[in-house]
Parts: sequence; structure tokens; C-alpha cells
Amino acid sequence: MTHRPILLLAFLATALCTALSTAQPMNAVLIVADDFGWADIGANNPNCFYETPNLDRLAASGVNFTRGYAAAPVCSPTRVSIMSGVSPALDAATEWFGEGPSRSERFLSADRINHLPTARPTIAEYHRAAGYETFFAGKWHLGGHERHLPQNRGFDVNIAGCDKGNPGWKGGYFAPYADFIGLDAPEGEHLPARLTDETIDWIRSRDGEQPFLAVLSYYSVHTPLQGREDLVEKYRKRAAAMGLDQDDRYTDEEQIWPGNTARKVRIRQDNAVYAAMVEAMDEHIGRLLDSIDDAGLRENTIVMFVSDNGGLSTSEGSPTSNVPLRGGKGWLYEGGIRVPFMMRWPGVTEAGTTVGTAVHTSDIVPTILDATGAGTHLRDGRFPPSRLEGVSLRRVVSAEPLDRALAFHYPHYGNQGGFPGGVLMRGDMKYILRYEDGKEQLFDLGADLGEQNDLAEARSETVDQMRRELLGWLDRHHARFLTAKPGGLNPWQPAVD
Repeated sequence: MTHRPILLLAFLATALCTALSTAQPMNAVLIVADDFGWADIGANNPNCFYETPNLDRLAASGVNFTRGYAAAPVCSPTRVSIMSGVSPALDAATEWFGEGPSRSERFLSADRINHLPTARPTIAEYHRAAGYETFFAGKWHLGGHERHLPQNRGFDVNIAGCDKGNPGWKGGYFAPYADFIGLDAPEGEHLPARLTDETIDWIRSRDGEQPFLAVLSYYSVHTPLQGREDLVEKYRKRAAAMGLDQDDRYTDEEQIWPGNTARKVRIRQDNAVYAAMVEAMDEHIGRLLDSIDDAGLRENTIVMFVSDNGGLSTSEGSPTSNVPLRGGKGWLYEGGIRVPFMMRWPGVTEAGTTVGTAVHTSDIVPTILDATGAGTHLRDGRFPPSRLEGVSLRRVVSAEPLDRALAFHYPHYGNQGGFPGGVLMRGDMKYILRYEDGKEQLFDLGADLGEQNDLAEARSETVDQMRRELLGWLDRHHARFLTAKPGGLNPWQPAVD
């Protein structure tokens, strides 16, 4: 009997704290990296050559999705899904955005558009309609016309977001920056530091009355390869101390077509400049996380981190390795589409949780809308939240049964050597359909993470079932495919039952 008043007081205190926390609107911070591989962080790779203590800290403070997927093996299509919550295939936004047609090989790549359609509300438009302040800094690469830029897609503030996919090849990551970055800076200033400073300063400068959405989208670690000299020297010494030589750095990837030169793929992490870029980005993410804590915003701010595609391992210097995954950026194998993906959602995620359920970049918008409630405020008759293709990751974290397949459509010859194709994943089974000739592959990722054991011949019934499911998905998304060159052979074409 003597303990009941104490228990009652404890209960009331807990209820009061809960009421106060729920009375505060949830803020959202989304951090996006560029070309950053799944194996580039310690939380996913115990043998990682790079140091990522702050990303590891974020993973440990919430949930690390070890099967996080980008919507495409290249940047712009994935960024469409991150901003809109729908598959880029739905609008033929399936290749990185730039002028002119996609690269061709034996056939012509599929036609595609070069911007995020204005008919798709962005995560910022949802939140601004709900009274949120909205901020964007860094890489946009979702269209170059004025109407397609962040400041006209729902963001109150746009720092350095433009149509370009990298910071340029002159000043690059160090000031003076390229004109399109639009930032005056003292000579030698480091772009990741500046973008983080702008984000932190904006969060601090607010009056605190309105909730906010902040998107920090690093250009890092896209080429050009440029790192802070102190960190480059650190990793040069590390590589030397580990006795890493130059001879066993690459192996041959399979050929795209018989007779073509085999594409080499990097199988070891030891590039000191890339390592410096990784650690610098991680350092600044740590500063941003600390600033959220220092401002007293941790308990009412959802933080998400993701990369737009896998690590670059088969082209443009091949600076990283995705081992144990196969392939890299531009490829539909795991190295190209499996990415770091983590979330800290106060009151929903439990620190130190690891989830192996497959999740997708189209899940980001519905997840943040669930956390903030902003989607319920969009009443202007445009694409409603109920039509989003992704799901709130609250369902995944709470272990709610989720019967869905993930599909991917990349009808292009990537600059990194990858083949045009489609993918369907259901559970651990991964089905790949090559669009050049209809060749099929099947892998059990639970038993074969490196996709070395093709089960297509032995599991023909599974192949048939997954083919039908993928083709149905492609048909519903009005997917575009390869076309013949003038006077050339016809590529494979889908036949939907």
C-alpha cells in the first residue's frame, strides 16, 4: 500500500511528459548522400576502410535498415522517389537528368524526361501547405528550368540546389566554387562544411514557433575526387600501414555483350581521397546531429539518412568497393541499388534496432508525412497522399506484416557499364530481367548476398511467377523500353499476359 502514491505520481509524470511531447509538432531532417555505398559505413561493414562514427551513431540511436534500396542505380530517378514518394518509372524519369539522349549500345536507351514532374507534389509542398518552414541545401539535379528548382517546388530556402549533378571540375568541393553553386566563400572553403553550416544556421535562426522540414543533400561523395589534405594524408598512411598494394584492387565484372571488353570492378576499399571525402561528410553530419540536440529538438525531430545509389566501383576512377555486394553504381546488382538507410524517430524507433526487411526510397515521403501529419493538409486537388507508392516505415519498425514486392526499372545503358533491365524482389528472392535479350537471373539474397549463384534454371516456376509480377508492374507504370537503332536488330519487348 505504501508504494501506491509513488507509482501514481510516476504514472502522472510519465503521462504529462508524453502529453507535452505529443503537443509539439514533429520536425523533420532528411540527409541525402550522393554515390555513397552500402558498405561505406561501419554500421554495415565491420571491415570498412573509412571512418564513419557519426553515421554509426545515428544508426545506433535509431534503426538501421540493412536492406535499404534506392529506386534506381543512378541519382536523378532515386531523387524523384525521395522527393515525391512514387516510382520514377511512373513518369519515365528513369535516367540521370541531362541534355540529350541517354547513351546507347546495341540498342537505343528508352526515352525519358529530364525533370521532376510538377504534377507530383514534393515533400516540401506537403509541408509548406501544412504551415511548415522548409529548407533545402545541396544537390538537387531534378530539372534545370526555373519552375523545377527547389524554391519553386515547396522550399522556402534553397542553398546551392540547381540542375547540376556534381560541384564541377575546377574549384569543385573547394572555393571558389563553380558559378552554378551560387555561393560566395573565402578561398579554400570546403563545400560539405558550408552546406552543413547553412543548415545549422537556418535551424538556429528560426523563432521556433513553426515546425520545420530541412533537407541537407550533400554533393559528396560524387566525383570529382577531392579531399581535405589532412584527411587524405591520414588515409594514405593507413593504407601503407595495412600493406595494401596496387595489384589485387580489381577483378573483372561480367561482359555486357559477348565480345565486349569486360568491365573491371573494384573489390577493395583503399582510396585515400575517397576516404577523406567520406570522413569529412560524416564529420559534418555529426555537427548537424549535435546542433539538433543542442537546440533541444531531439525529442520532436525525425532524422533520416539515405544515399541516392550504390557506391561507384566500375567507372570514373572506381573509388570504392561494395564487397560483399556485387557491382556498383549504374548496375542492378545489389552494389548499385542497396544503400545506407537509417532513421531516428522519437517515440517510434528504439535505439540500436536493426531491421532486415527491404525498404525503399519511395518510403521516405510517407514516413515523414506520418511523423509530421503534414499530408493531411494538402487539399488543392493534386496528387493526394493516399496515392503514394511507398509506405510509412512505422509499419516496418513495428513489425507489422508487409506483403509487398519491390520493383525497379532502368531501361538505360549506364555510364558505369550496367545493363538495361528490371528487378523484382519478394522476400529474399531477387529476379532480374535484362531488356536487351530477355535473359533472366534469380538470386536468393538470404543465402547468396554476392549474387553469384544464379537459380533461374533450377527454379523455373519462381522465375515464371516473378516475371509475370514484374511485367504487370511495368505495364501499370506505363514503362518505356529500349528501341532499335535504324536498320538494327530489335531488342526484347515485354509480352504482358
